[in-house]
Amino acid sequence: MWGNIAIAFLLAFIIAFMATPYTIKISKKIGAVSVEDGNRRAHNRKMPKLGGLAVILGFIVSVVYLLIIMNIEKSVNLFGTQQYGYKLLGMFLGIIVIAITGIIDDIKEIKPLTKLFGQLISAIIAVSFGIRIQAISWGWFAIPEMGEALSIIVTIIWIIGITNAINLIDGLDGLSSGISVISSISLLIIFLLNGSPIISILLITALAGSLVGFLPFNFSPAKTFIGDTGSNFLGYCLAIISILGVAKTYTAVVIVLPIIVLAVPIFDTIWAIIRRLKKGKSLKAIVSADNGHLHHKLVKRGFSQKQAVLILYGISAAFGIFAVILFESGIWKALSFLLMVVVAIALGYKNFEREKSGNDRYVCMECKYIYNPKYGNEKAGIQPGVTFDELPDDWVCPVCGESKDVFEKQD
Repeated sequence: MWGNIAIAFLLAFIIAFMATPYTIKISKKIGAVSVEDGNRRAHNRKMPKLGGLAVILGFIVSVVYLLIIMNIEKSVNLFGTQQYGYKLLGMFLGIIVIAITGIIDDIKEIKPLTKLFGQLISAIIAVSFGIRIQAISWGWFAIPEMGEALSIIVTIIWIIGITNAINLIDGLDGLSSGISVISSISLLIIFLLNGSPIISILLITALAGSLVGFLPFNFSPAKTFIGDTGSNFLGYCLAIISILGVAKTYTAVVIVLPIIVLAVPIFDTIWAIIRRLKKGKSLKAIVSADNGHLHHKLVKRGFSQKQAVLILYGISAAFGIFAVILFESGIWKALSFLLMVVVAIALGYKNFEREKSGNDRYVCMECKYIYNPKYGNEKAGIQPGVTFDELPDDWVCPVCGESKDVFEKQD
């Protein structure tokens, strides 16, 4: 099994890493670029946004290659009682629909309801091929046997919900892809502890590998975005793989553990729905974009883009570890871990606050020019004493001409 896991990760990593530069060229050639105003994203320059294609390619090549090899070795039965071959076909067909919808959106930006319709079609395809949540069980709370209608409805809601959760949190360089890596690794550990089917283990490993191959191009300062193509694909895959991975036994948590692992994007999405309904006072307001997400709030509080991403990485990792401990060691040890995390955050918060002072120097990641508030930038009319955060949005590096978003705080 470990050989298959290693190959699944490495092959997906290599394919995604090698394919990403080509997706950057393709994005620029067909006009799949993003020009943000700085209110909802951290960039105000053109950015290619078809990076998700590299992630999809790495994932599919890795999974298909291993399935062929394992089928030849007869180490996996795709057409046994569980019909994994049939379910995987449904998953791949759904990915095609998700990818086509995402590519169109990345090129010409389609309406939110049109995107939702594409997600619904993908979810229906997956369900029609046998991918379903059939039971929920944790301690005193249990729905041991869902009827067919309820199972279909719950599964569709789950798939669409997680797809949108990952899509909505995609607002800073490396945020959605990094959180998805952390979630994938957490689910992989749970699958291994649960004795989950090898198919689900390979799927989640390949997903993690392709994301790790893509992250060097997506982490701040990003060279490309994962785009709606990639973020919708990530949510769709995480939703489906979580079903395949924990559905082996009734005693396994079918929904609870994945919810904990994906707590950051799920909470962000639920709060976004409540916030938009309260503000717009209509269902139509739910699909209206805003700048009230978790990452926006962190940036508004003065944290740099990279700091905000790392904070959310840490929170996501804490939830992932909590889910693993909860599954393997029980509620009391999990709560003990959570308490220690809270104490550590409380003790370290003041020091972290001092680190984010606006008087820090920032270095351009392209030419290494250093902006020092002590001297300002008099040629551009910036007087001494102006902090980096106070610089105008249209200020550019006086040496290479790059915008503010390529600057990072100097250690």
